[in-house]
Amino acid sequence: MWMVYAAGSAVSAALVAIFGKLGLQGVDPTLATIIRSVIMAGVLIMAGFAFGVYDKLALASFGGRAWAFIILSAMAGAASWLFYFIALKAGPASGVSVIDKMSVVLVIIFAALWLGESLTARSALGIVFTVLGTLLILFK
Repeated sequence: MWMVYAAGSAVSAALVAIFGKLGLQGVDPTLATIIRSVIMAGVLIMAGFAFGVYDKLALASFGGRAWAFIILSAMAGAASWLFYFIALKAGPASGVSVIDKMSVVLVIIFAALWLGESLTARSALGIVFTVLGTLLILFK
């Protein structure tokens, strides 16, 4: 089931680039990111009600470590969105998105370093192909 959710994430992320590029015409990207974040928070709060997570949620059960990493994740996500919209305002959606997706390569490397996930010859080859594919798209 996680693959279905991951595919939904990919489709949604693609639409972020298209809708964002169209919406950024004549708009400050930082302000656009703020507005986007507020709307996203509202949608996620409604999703929480729809999925019934507030019945199960006990913030007291979050330990200090969980809070620290969730806060760091939120800060990284906010920086990502801000950099993405600034780049999208200035550059082509296809170029910005392909560079943004290099995060996949970084996740594989970081997961091997910090999470103990395996970095096999096959995944290393995938990294090489991803980088080469990115370069082919960028430098037509």
